[in-house]
Amino acid sequence: MDFLIITGLSGAGKSRAADVLEDLDYYCVDNLPVALMPKFAELCIATGGRYEKVALVTDVRAKNGFDELLKTLDQLKDMNCACRILYMDADVPTIVRRYKETRRPHPLAKRGGSIEEAVYREIDLLAPIRERADFIVNSSELTLGQLQGRLFELIAPAGSKRKLEVTVEAFGFKHGVPLDADLVFDVRFLPNPYYIQELRPLTGLDRPVAQYVFDSSDARTFMQKIEDLLDFLLPLYVEEGKLSLLIAVGCTGGRHRSVAIAAALTEYLKAKGVSAENINRDIKK
Repeated sequence: MDFLIITGLSGAGKSRAADVLEDLDYYCVDNLPVALMPKFAELCIATGGRYEKVALVTDVRAKNGFDELLKTLDQLKDMNCACRILYMDADVPTIVRRYKETRRPHPLAKRGGSIEEAVYREIDLLAPIRERADFIVNSSELTLGQLQGRLFELIAPAGSKRKLEVTVEAFGFKHGVPLDADLVFDVRFLPNPYYIQELRPLTGLDRPVAQYVFDSSDARTFMQKIEDLLDFLLPLYVEEGKLSLLIAVGCTGGRHRSVAIAAALTEYLKAKGVSAENINRDIKK
């Protein structure tokens, strides 16, 4: 079992790191007392492999917190749990600014004292834990995407790559645009199979309809331009830390043109090694 303990300075991004690790298939628990970690590990082991990767966000500033954490690490190792420490760090001005923006009090701030004094006090308190950390991530200048990339490099298995999950959804404009769409393409300019009597009862998944749609030179040109656009965009989305992308392709009713285009686009993405899924929202309407 892989146990990752997330600790570090208040305001340095411990909770945000936990959110990123959830996307790496870690089961995350926030603010778990150190004393409960061995018992929690026993419960995870008892599930028979259901929780193989666990990340625990903890605060060791409490009395005896350092000693308890070090003892707990030894206990977890005795239980055959690979236990590592991720220490989230940031420079003092950054943490002060973050607390000013959120208007929350620093947990070590004394009445009438400054945030800066509290941060320096916490740095001194956490120094022994920082020295024992397996990973130290300074979040001062990192965007969320950069933080995702940094944690992926440190913690993901060697050789693995961040993947973008793409959904290509065909829809009908008369039924409304998907609210969660990232990219929307309107294909109502293409010849409409609906006005061909023998094609009307079919859908874009049927070969005669797809052939009719792609007999149009405009459809072929349109597909080429979308493919070029996605070839450019997808690596940038991955670099920025985006994990899922919804591409919506719409025609009037969502049964013919959009379905054919969405299916072809999905197959193109799969051929490029992209994890892609095709959904036809309005095909039965």
